[in-house]
Amino acid sequence: MLARQPFARRIVIAFTLMTLVVSGVFSLSIVAVVHFIEEHLMTQQLSRELDVVLNDVLVLNIAPPLDTATRFFASDVPGYAIPEGFRDVEEGFSEVLSNDSAYFVYRRQIDGEQYLLVEEQQEFEARENALFAVVLAGFVLSILGAWGLGRLMANKVMAPVSRLAQQVRHRDQLHPMAPPLALQYPDDEVGHLAAAFDSTLGQLRQGLERERLFTSDVSHELRTPLMVILGACELLGQTDLPEKSRTQAKRIERAAQEMHELVQTFLMLARARPEQAAFLGSASLASVAHEQAERWGPLFRDKGLDFTVVGEGEHSGEYNLTLLGSVMSNLLRNALHYTDSGSVQLVLESDGFRVEDTGVGIPLEEQERMFQPFVRGVESRGEGLGLGLSLVRRICAHQGWTVDVRQRQPKGSCFQVRFQPEAF
Repeated sequence: MLARQPFARRIVIAFTLMTLVVSGVFSLSIVAVVHFIEEHLMTQQLSRELDVVLNDVLVLNIAPPLDTATRFFASDVPGYAIPEGFRDVEEGFSEVLSNDSAYFVYRRQIDGEQYLLVEEQQEFEARENALFAVVLAGFVLSILGAWGLGRLMANKVMAPVSRLAQQVRHRDQLHPMAPPLALQYPDDEVGHLAAAFDSTLGQLRQGLERERLFTSDVSHELRTPLMVILGACELLGQTDLPEKSRTQAKRIERAAQEMHELVQTFLMLARARPEQAAFLGSASLASVAHEQAERWGPLFRDKGLDFTVVGEGEHSGEYNLTLLGSVMSNLLRNALHYTDSGSVQLVLESDGFRVEDTGVGIPLEEQERMFQPFVRGVESRGEGLGLGLSLVRRICAHQGWTVDVRQRQPKGSCFQVRFQPEAF
């Protein structure tokens, strides 16, 4: 349980426990030493006094000269009978409590006879209790002082660590011009940690920059040959070609158009910064759905599937044509590949849209995994690499949308995109 506590709290607990142990041992040692010295001194004192008393009583046959706090009792001397409360004390020194009174008792046995010297200890007991009260107060104050000192030290120790954590957590640290962290800290453990973060953040910056440049450069360089392919396909469509050749030309044009859209999408995402707001646009959900229906409808019908666009609510928002088209296109492509019979529906809702099919479906345990890059279902279809759904989630995350999938009964899948996530 202690390992799960915040580090600052663990420092306070460590200080307090250490003081508790040290002060506790010290306090108990004082109590033990006081009792030991008390017993040793009183044993010697009462033994000497009893020797004097026995000499007076047994040898000189006179009354012992005792003060008012000391009494003598004997089993064979008339007038000094041993009271009931002192008859069972052990030989030697003892402390006896009787009727809220405390006594020091020293017992000696000579020739089978018992001799006791009893001394009241109220005054001594009061002083002893005062000493113990002081020890207890010191113990409590030391615990409170350790707790306060522990909190102060914890705040002092954790201040640079918390500051470093805040700086590392800040997004500006990924900026290429962000100043090194290690220069702001002394050459101690925290400074070494800051230097390690500088090294790691530097490698992360370089990796992110290489990825951004690669995606941007590749996307930019691919646009020129794709435009050439699309132009050539357009020219081929205007010539008198055999039906089979015309079909192949349309297929090339469709693939080139899809690649062009993907290049546009990757280029936009590569140029986006984590702190950048969602890309705005002027395309409505209905217009994008109409465009995608014209594009994918013939392919569904060629496969023998029933494809429909259904409106279940009015939606007046405007979105980026490239990103929304890419999300919708990827979901429709998946439906085309994984549906062998039945129907596919593109349903427009008041806060998003969904794509429903009667295909093979996705098992519940695989649904979340399908959105990871390079992951394809058990019944893989088409020639993709498993990047379509990953790209869909990436676009939705950047735009502030949500995408999820669920099974349909008796078979099939339903992918739902919401532009305004539900509040829980």
